Amino acid sequence: MHAMPAAQPPDSQAYAMPLRLLRRLVEVRPGEAAALLAGFAYFFCLLCGYYLLRPLRDALGLAGGPGQLQWLFTATFIVMLLLVPVFGLLTQRWPPRRFVAVIYRFFALNMLVFGALFALGVQELAVARVFFVWISVYNLFVVSIFWSVLAEHFSSEQGRRLFGFIAAGGTAGALLGPALAALLSGMGVAWLAVLAALLLELALQCCRWLQRMAPGSGQAMRRRQPLGGDVLAGARLIVREPYLRGIVAYLLLHSFASTFLYFEQGRIVAASLADTAARTRLFASADLAVSCLSLLLQVAVTGRLLRRFGVMAGLLLLPAAGMAAFAAIAFWPTLVVLVAAQSLRRAVDYALSRPAREVLFTVLSREAKYKAKSVIETVVYRGGDALSGWLAAMAASAGVGFGGVALLWLAPSAGWATLSAWLARRQERLAAAGIEQAGIEPGAAIAPAIRSPDEKPTA
Repeated sequence: MHAMPAAQPPDSQAYAMPLRLLRRLVEVRPGEAAALLAGFAYFFCLLCGYYLLRPLRDALGLAGGPGQLQWLFTATFIVMLLLVPVFGLLTQRWPPRRFVAVIYRFFALNMLVFGALFALGVQELAVARVFFVWISVYNLFVVSIFWSVLAEHFSSEQGRRLFGFIAAGGTAGALLGPALAALLSGMGVAWLAVLAALLLELALQCCRWLQRMAPGSGQAMRRRQPLGGDVLAGARLIVREPYLRGIVAYLLLHSFASTFLYFEQGRIVAASLADTAARTRLFASADLAVSCLSLLLQVAVTGRLLRRFGVMAGLLLLPAAGMAAFAAIAFWPTLVVLVAAQSLRRAVDYALSRPAREVLFTVLSREAKYKAKSVIETVVYRGGDALSGWLAAMAASAGVGFGGVALLWLAPSAGWATLSAWLARRQERLAAAGIEQAGIEPGAAIAPAIRSPDEKPTA
């Protein structure tokens, strides 16, 4: 027997037309529409609030000069290290519904504090640096939690069909966020912070809607239980499971490529534009271009690509786009080429590779979906940022130009593509073995996972 779908609104003429339109955009099946729309709205509010503040972050990151970026990346990594045990403690004691609310409201309060500091003009350079670090931490934590919630409530097969459309909700928010920032910039940063905090609260309410409406309601009692374990369980899962270590390696290579490109972006922008306002406008315009292209790809391409060619296609596109961006900027290091290359690479990441990467987590245990995933996407990702930031600074001090770095990146790109293929094949085998929702126990490799005593098979 199949699990009963979550409660849906009764059929009526009021729902018929929107559902027909939705089914033209995405392959949604009976019992999935409410959860799909909840996920879309959740990600929309989350990224709209973040993108209200992101252009300001990128501009303030250059306030002390591009030579200070590696220090900011290192500080972000240290803060991540300090926060991961705190996150582990929260997941140990509370179920996701509770700890997600605590974390989101904590960050919303932080936004209001920063808004007040900017409005009062308190220690502007110091606050700008702290803000850069804080928003880098905030973004990774809240987005990682979002995808963990999705991985818990959707299967691998559903993820291939639906994650692209849900990601489009985030892209729509990323489109509206910079537009609102430009429209309301005359009101001051404090009001932007207030609006961002309100959007984060709306995201939390959409998260709760998703948790109520998602398929698999037969597991609702288990989902109300704390994750248990201990504060460092996520790190131990990564050490013991080859599949998770492969995801770590993929994210590290992604982080290295992104950071080297970000540093070159900082150098070119700092040399081309003198004031913070002009830099903020450039970054906002680039974000707008990325969001438009991402939305087009997510609605028209992502779901069809992942259904037809599998996760491998989405994973492979990111190393290819990264190498293309390296080559373009190395040969033509101008502001126009920089914006075009970075926009295309980021659009491929957000629209195609990120949904494919998140499908990798759907075959993990509930604990790994939150704890191991959080470690990977916070500490590992920002650790890669910090390490690659110092490598970029060392390369610059040694006289190795960006063209030389692009040539050196050829071999890692080939390894990245090989790793992408391995991860995709491994995910497909794990999904086919029927261990979704059951989880991967340490050392289980591809064999069916051992369920915990209180975990029942899906009906």
